Amino acid sequence: MSTIAESARIHPMAVVEDGATIGEGVKIGPFCHVGQHVVLHANVELVSHAVVTGRTVIGKGTRIFPMAVVGGDPQSVHHGGEETTLTVGASCTIREGVTMNTGTADFGGQTIVGDNNLFLANSHVAHDCRVGNHVIMSNNVMLAGHVVIEDRVILGGGSAVHQFTRVGRQAFVGGLSAVSYDVIPYGMLNGNPGLLSGLNVVGMTRAGVDRAVIHRVRRAYKSIFEGPGSVRENAAAIREEYADCEQAVHILDFIAADSDRALSSPTRGQKG
Repeated sequence: MSTIAESARIHPMAVVEDGATIGEGVKIGPFCHVGQHVVLHANVELVSHAVVTGRTVIGKGTRIFPMAVVGGDPQSVHHGGEETTLTVGASCTIREGVTMNTGTADFGGQTIVGDNNLFLANSHVAHDCRVGNHVIMSNNVMLAGHVVIEDRVILGGGSAVHQFTRVGRQAFVGGLSAVSYDVIPYGMLNGNPGLLSGLNVVGMTRAGVDRAVIHRVRRAYKSIFEGPGSVRENAAAIREEYADCEQAVHILDFIAADSDRALSSPTRGQKG
């Protein structure tokens, strides 16, 4: 049997399968479908024609708009019907036509989305992705499997992120960009192939980062990508100098971390 809070409002033309858990203040509009293993926490709203399926948990206050399908099976040839999961955090907005898939068994079986995120129409979060908090995915953004999107990233309309790629905190990816390699925190990436074009100074300023700190991070960026050695060598060489600069350390730690992908740069992927 389903567990449905007394204050939940479920339209008579919605389908809630036996076994679902529906929290206080949840609103489920007409023609929505909620699967038997779904958990909707307090004040979730399914506007209409939304599908939440699979072993999916939706955090409190999240709104899901028409034609979104949240919790569908992973789009992977390796998926054999295993019971994998999707967790979506609190206060997210999931607009029309958005799709989010559960994980795959070979990689832990979890897709995880954080809090206060905005997913505009027809954007896609594939299996095994990790999406942080306060992320904006514009219309038609596509995340392939195993992508990591850190906090406060903005992805412009129609951009696509290659599988296993990381996008660091507060990076900005321009519309229609192809993200084939990891993007450093606070980086700006544009084009196809996507090239770094400096730092997301506007985003840093809006986040309250002092101008003097921004100038210092710019100097670190120049040392990393224009220095005499490889990117990793240059980053390691300046670590002590920038140990007291939080934003620079974010970049240096990101570069030093293990990854399946190379790093985006101002030149990587250019022909000739």
